[in-house]
Amino acid sequence: MATPRSVVVVGGGLAGLMTTLKLAEAGVNVKLFSIVPVKRSHSVCAQGGINGAVNLRGEGDSPYLHFEDTITGGDFLNHQPPVMRMAERAPAMIYLLDRMGVPFNRTSEGLLSFRRFGGTLKHRTAHAGATTGQQLLYALDEQVRRYEAGNKVQKFEGYEFVGLIKDDNGVCRGVIAQNLRTMAIESFPADAVVIATGGNGVIFGRSTNSIINTGAAVSICYQQGAHYGNPEMVQIHPTAIPGEDKCRLMSESVRGEGGRIWTPRDPHDERHPTSIPEKDRWYFCEELDPVYGNLLSRDIVSFAIYCVCRIGKGIKGRQQVYLDITHLHNSRGGPYSRDQINDKLEGVLEIYEKFMREDPIDNPMRIYPAVHYTMGGLWVDYEKGHGENTLDLDSPKNQMTNVPGLYASGEADYQYHGANRLGANALLSCLTGGELTAQGVMAYLKNLPAPSEDVPSHVVEAARRARQEEYDKLKQSNGKENPYALHAELADIMWNNCGIWRKQDDLLKAREDLNALGERVHQCGLVDASGWANQAIPFTRAMMHMVEQSKAIVGGAILRDESRGAHFKMDTPNRDDEKWLVTTKATWRPGQPEFDFSERIDCTYIAPRARKYKINQNMIVKEIMGESALAGSNNG
Repeated sequence: MATPRSVVVVGGGLAGLMTTLKLAEAGVNVKLFSIVPVKRSHSVCAQGGINGAVNLRGEGDSPYLHFEDTITGGDFLNHQPPVMRMAERAPAMIYLLDRMGVPFNRTSEGLLSFRRFGGTLKHRTAHAGATTGQQLLYALDEQVRRYEAGNKVQKFEGYEFVGLIKDDNGVCRGVIAQNLRTMAIESFPADAVVIATGGNGVIFGRSTNSIINTGAAVSICYQQGAHYGNPEMVQIHPTAIPGEDKCRLMSESVRGEGGRIWTPRDPHDERHPTSIPEKDRWYFCEELDPVYGNLLSRDIVSFAIYCVCRIGKGIKGRQQVYLDITHLHNSRGGPYSRDQINDKLEGVLEIYEKFMREDPIDNPMRIYPAVHYTMGGLWVDYEKGHGENTLDLDSPKNQMTNVPGLYASGEADYQYHGANRLGANALLSCLTGGELTAQGVMAYLKNLPAPSEDVPSHVVEAARRARQEEYDKLKQSNGKENPYALHAELADIMWNNCGIWRKQDDLLKAREDLNALGERVHQCGLVDASGWANQAIPFTRAMMHMVEQSKAIVGGAILRDESRGAHFKMDTPNRDDEKWLVTTKATWRPGQPEFDFSERIDCTYIAPRARKYKINQNMIVKEIMGESALAGSNNG
């Protein structure tokens, strides 16, 4: 009897759970690793919804239009066949979730309710109030628990991935992980490994990401030979509330339901915002593009808010503008009662009221952009299909990195969003990407000659011992640096030099600062000597990985001499398809990464063209800040 195949999935969010579910359904034994309890994975924080061209409103929507909006939103940097597959699978995925019991909002007729989101004119975002991520995560966890009860899935919650096991041929044959309670470092051989560990917002300090989103797992794979795709593409969400510890997301769903962004024409207007008449309000997004208005793509809205605040036109000259839904309430002539507004947005509004101590239905919300998502991630492959098939679903290439046996899914891969992600495509790409990853893994396992049990024990032990020695060295460290202080420095370097507004001089300075930081992070003192549930040593280790990943982000931004999507560079403010319609592929090297730009973007379905929005970052600078800013006289 054939030995059952086993696969390790690292990450318990939507991508990891969908991959696990599909593998378990196919009879594969899965070990699922998560740094936190699965139901606390960062997917739980997603608010707005999940896209799918179900077209229940009869707007003429279709998967092709969804695909077109995604490609346009990504500024044509996404390979088109995988995106087409994602858009084609979206309606079926939404109905699958509905059957799993996700409590989607419904119309009065009992049909699924869809809202508008950024970068589209269609109502295609299914939602469960404003806690869609939580509802999807819980539904998938319930399905995975069926297989956990049948011993097909084994969960390792409270374990941190610290390294890959690679055999003498460079094939991935398992993982090394650390039990964060006992601090024991253990080996887990497997026939294939899937990385589904989310983004790296913690690199930028106060992001909308959870504090577990250091990007360390992706960085480890990158340092062990996996290519890092489009690292410079980092999404900054337009609407968040800054906090001392992190930023809290105010979902795009607020604008999808009619929220408007504005600032007083006199930034020092002393009147209560609801008392300021329309003529004294500057609805700058609506003026810049009357068609898309407040639902322009995220990179553009974030950039507009940044420029308004940069010239001192934010509220009272500060870095904040209003996100306003007060006009939706029927007491102000709007169409909705308080209960109806809460039915759609309560999950978001509760967060604002809790942290800002103001009722957002009665008072406009004060917001500012924050780092939210990374379009970049581990480079993964795909196999084009034949005839009507977008992809060859029987190919082991789908979602596989350049390291044989190592796959990636969700925000940890670079595949679907190009230079800018459209709102509500994140949950979708996690689910369709997880499904495709499982299909790719199954195809890979069919042709795998030797099971994981045949991996020589010395290979496994050597990988474990290397990580043990790394940990022991950190445990004995007696340097003068504090890892938490170094993290604050890293955040300042990245946000101030590689955020919304990028300049070559700033990026070059950031590279120098990161080199110095890379040396100092190896000179940290022992903050915590505990042998049980030690948090300081894993954080120091994560800091080392964050610095290496940051070098790739900054290095890619330095070399990409154009502006595209979330990457706006004042020195080269125009898009350059002739030279830069290519994937950035970073390969780790000691000191500085190497970059390869030989992979042209697959434009099978749509030839590159100007985005369909009336405005772009270049024009925003001219409109808001004046021609002189773009010429360089005001870009200090």
